[in-house]
Amino acid sequence: MPVARLLPRAAVRALPSCGCRASVVPLRPQSTSPRQLPADASFHSVSFSDSEHPRVLITGGLGQLGVGLAKLLRKRFGKDNVILSDIRKPPDHVFSSGPFIYSDILDYKNLREIVVNNRITWLIHYSALLSAVGEANVPLARAVNITGLHNILDIAAEHSLRLFVPSTIGAFGPTSPRNPTPDLCIQRPRTIYGVSKVHAELMGEYYHYRYGLDFRCLRYPGIISADSQPGGGTTDYAVQIFHDAIKSGKFQCNLRPDTRLPMMYLDDCLKATLDVMEAPAEALTMRTYNINALSFTPEELAQEVLKHMPELQVTYNVDSVRQAIADSWPMNFDDSNARRDWGWKHDFDLPEMVTAMFNFLSSEARAARAN
Repeated sequence: MPVARLLPRAAVRALPSCGCRASVVPLRPQSTSPRQLPADASFHSVSFSDSEHPRVLITGGLGQLGVGLAKLLRKRFGKDNVILSDIRKPPDHVFSSGPFIYSDILDYKNLREIVVNNRITWLIHYSALLSAVGEANVPLARAVNITGLHNILDIAAEHSLRLFVPSTIGAFGPTSPRNPTPDLCIQRPRTIYGVSKVHAELMGEYYHYRYGLDFRCLRYPGIISADSQPGGGTTDYAVQIFHDAIKSGKFQCNLRPDTRLPMMYLDDCLKATLDVMEAPAEALTMRTYNINALSFTPEELAQEVLKHMPELQVTYNVDSVRQAIADSWPMNFDDSNARRDWGWKHDFDLPEMVTAMFNFLSSEARAARAN
């Protein structure tokens, strides 16, 4: 039988005669790595309102979204107020661009020390194994996506952090309405990635109502970005086509040409993340929102790319695993609640997104040739 971690009495003492109740930090069972608090521990959290800017930690920061979000947040809050973290060695340009720290979300003690020592007030939790990669290694996906999340939730609740955890189109399954998919409907995903994201949505909502955790979550569509390589997701064909077009002039798609999925350009995704994190708590009517911008098929994307590179050769070699995943996902998101509650609005349509991708990658290619 696991032994519950006991908190000091001061942490659960009732407030004097104000009619209020002190928040109670959730108890964690002991595991092979004891996480017991010292008897004389004291608690002090620096909230956003206590300082000029939030102090932000981004886990999984070397993935598709972390570096771009760090750049956006540093521009807004100051370079030293945003810490990127990962278990991988960062490239030189990332390491020199602002604070970077090693952080393993499966190491509770290490993560807690980072939060305490750096006076973190916002936590952006990007560490996860994506859909196709997760299916290839279910035990690792379960550990990273579920066990790691539990560590994040407990630390965020204990230190009164504002926590953001992204969800995904993969949180829906073949029995969900697909066109459009509303915020609230049946969710029965058939990938460990999707199951872990439904788990994250529900656990975050539970911690919000049970412990007062300021949990915020967006269901991302497929994200298209030029400054990172595809990371093993089912929607990554929409990034790979640009790299292959510039590199070789040939692209082989692993989904059927008529597979429609919701998508979004990276800049819109980062803007939505910052917008929901800055939204007043009273404006949020739910903890998890759909966000949407584009919805297209590989064939429609290829036709738009061909306007820029008419010589591109596009072929199709369907990957049965990825295709089965895509066929269980939404074709289009209903994000009317996000647009109503906190003013979400996307900027990039399909032609603008394709133009932006080519402009970025072409400039990168020219710089590489020059060097």
